[in-house]
Amino acid sequence: MSSKKLDLVKKLIESDFVVIFSKTFCPHCNVTKNIFEDIDQNFTAIELDRRKDCEEIQKVLKRITGARTVPRVFVNGVFIGGASDVKELYENGDLLKYLNNYNRT
Repeated sequence: MSSKKLDLVKKLIESDFVVIFSKTFCPHCNVTKNIFEDIDQNFTAIELDRRKDCEEIQKVLKRITGARTVPRVFVNGVFIGGASDVKELYENGDLLKYLNNYNRT
């Protein structure tokens, strides 16, 4: 893995308050994006299946998050998990609290 690719992924993560590494055809990714849409939270979706460097980015994501699967969700530059993690946070009301706490800092 190149340091250029690692730097690119870090810049992508820092590009928005909420960043979702996703694939357009992935049902788990779509559920995750729908959750953020339902709560009116803007996000940037990095659709890996539309990028030539998909495999390289997924290798970087594995290095920094422990898994290469999508979605990989970052809030304020911090990895918060994948689809099941976001869904659990949403269903128990903690996602909005989490987002609001980060928005205040």
